[in-house]
Amino acid sequence: MITNKIKSYTCCFFGHRKINETEQFKTNLYQAIEDLIINKNVNTFLFGSKSEFDDLCLRTVTLLKEKYPYIRRIYVRAEYPHIDDRYKDYLLESYDDTYFPKHIENAGKASYAERNRAMVEQSQYCIVYYDENYLPPRRRKSKRDFVDYQPKSGTKLAYEYAIKKGLNIINVFVH
Repeated sequence: MITNKIKSYTCCFFGHRKINETEQFKTNLYQAIEDLIINKNVNTFLFGSKSEFDDLCLRTVTLLKEKYPYIRRIYVRAEYPHIDDRYKDYLLESYDDTYFPKHIENAGKASYAERNRAMVEQSQYCIVYYDENYLPPRRRKSKRDFVDYQPKSGTKLAYEYAIKKGLNIINVFVH
């Protein structure tokens, strides 16, 4: 017996916390995701949290799931390595599954960056909302510090890692 198995692929999302959400932008994002489903055999989508871009991507993939019910939405947690059934049930209202990458359990402040790296390592495609001129707000290490510093953009770190790993990257940022 000959089976005709088609290899399926995974896509992750990264983007700045704040986005310019126009109707044209939402249409372009929808088309980019649908193209991955139809033409690139992407059926698994990995999501983080903490940004307007993540929220928009989840809404878009959820809308596309009505048309392509076989696609999967996976929430990759950067917090809470162990969750109770109540929280898992809450997450499964929006996602098809959730997990916590084991190697980030003691990552501390770097847990989000490490979670993003784990998502890149499991993906072949990446849709990003990345503005190369964006800088996060300056911060202080503690309330007692007199001097602030410029933190690195988590989106920039994930984007650069995706390039290094050779992912097919679609940047949907519009100037």
